[in-house]
Amino acid sequence: MFLRLLYESFRRQKRRKLLAGVAIMLGVGVATAMIAVATDIGDKISRELRTYGANLIVTPQEDTLDVEIGGVNLKPPSDDAYLNESDLAKIKGMFWGNNIVGFAPMLPVRVSLGDENNVTLLGTYFARHVVLGKQDFVTGVRTTHPWWKVQGAWPDDSSEDVLIGDHLAAKLNRTVGQEIEITGHPHRVAGILSTGGPEDSQVVAPLSLAQQIVGKPGAVRRIYVSALTKPEDAFARRDPKSMSPEMYDRWYCSPYAQSIAFQLQEAIPHSHAEQIRQVAQNEGTVLSRIQGLMLLITLAALLASALAVSASMATAVVERRGEVGLMKALGAGNLAVAVLFFAEAALLALLAGVAGFVGGALLARQIGHSIFDSQITIQPVLLPVILTIAVIVTFAGSAAAIRRAVKFDPVYALRGDV
Repeated sequence: MFLRLLYESFRRQKRRKLLAGVAIMLGVGVATAMIAVATDIGDKISRELRTYGANLIVTPQEDTLDVEIGGVNLKPPSDDAYLNESDLAKIKGMFWGNNIVGFAPMLPVRVSLGDENNVTLLGTYFARHVVLGKQDFVTGVRTTHPWWKVQGAWPDDSSEDVLIGDHLAAKLNRTVGQEIEITGHPHRVAGILSTGGPEDSQVVAPLSLAQQIVGKPGAVRRIYVSALTKPEDAFARRDPKSMSPEMYDRWYCSPYAQSIAFQLQEAIPHSHAEQIRQVAQNEGTVLSRIQGLMLLITLAALLASALAVSASMATAVVERRGEVGLMKALGAGNLAVAVLFFAEAALLALLAGVAGFVGGALLARQIGHSIFDSQITIQPVLLPVILTIAVIVTFAGSAAAIRRAVKFDPVYALRGDV
């Protein structure tokens, strides 16, 4: 009898049930999409933000020495402290090597340009092909400093062509294709560089040319690294020296900027690595705000669904007051009436929840392709979570109407005086 009553309620109130089901489906669909995107957004946001430049910097360990005695700074001069270019390949061989998007070594040297003395020439990689086993990895400032704009062409890393900053080019009256004399040797200007930084007054050349000028083959002064990282939390900022072995393993195996910097120090001898704070902190801020916005959208959608279900159930209960009165007149208690209505709500929630999950998964995939140009992964464990949310929302919207139905007096209900 119970199943028949359940079936008849759906058959006789198709329109009411359909409207409530659509409301649940839309709310659950939005919730599914937002939860799926939020749980998979970390790597997507991190990859998008990597287009704004490096987030880690590696320098010689000597640069971090700070010796002060009696108020006198006795820090030794570190102008001659260098890293070894041959160690750069180790960056991709460390534990989180696959998270390294690119790196760019830098070697600034002082040169003379004709009548101009004491001009900085910055040696670096532009788009250098680095062979790591069977992997051909392309890296350089075109990856780590994507805001650099060049009028003309980028030099080849194996050439002796150079870029000249736009401020320096205007001062020297040089254009693309002309030559400039660097320490007595002519070099072709492949392009005019604009960065909005100190490079606008510098010459930027292949790293090998800077090493040749300074007379130190393989020397590197600093390395900018662009890595996919996980936003910092309280655990990420803890000192690894104070951690237990289990906590240290967890910290080491998490792609925090600090843990990747620690691994960079392990990979490159006599180095010090740290995160570029402004970049790392902005990543965390952007991610938390986006996730907060998604949570707000999810709650708003679920609230709207609960209100729609409440309105639909309230109308349905009024229409069925005669049925409720008859059930009570035949001996049904308040619990039996409540169980019937809650069973209807649960069945409706499960059916609409499955449809909403499918629709939300499609919406999440569309968001991934249109915004992040990649696929959002829908975890199977999300289905029971979504169905639970659908049941909770439906029960919340139905509770007031069911409570009213339970309190119906059978005499008045059968007379239609409710």
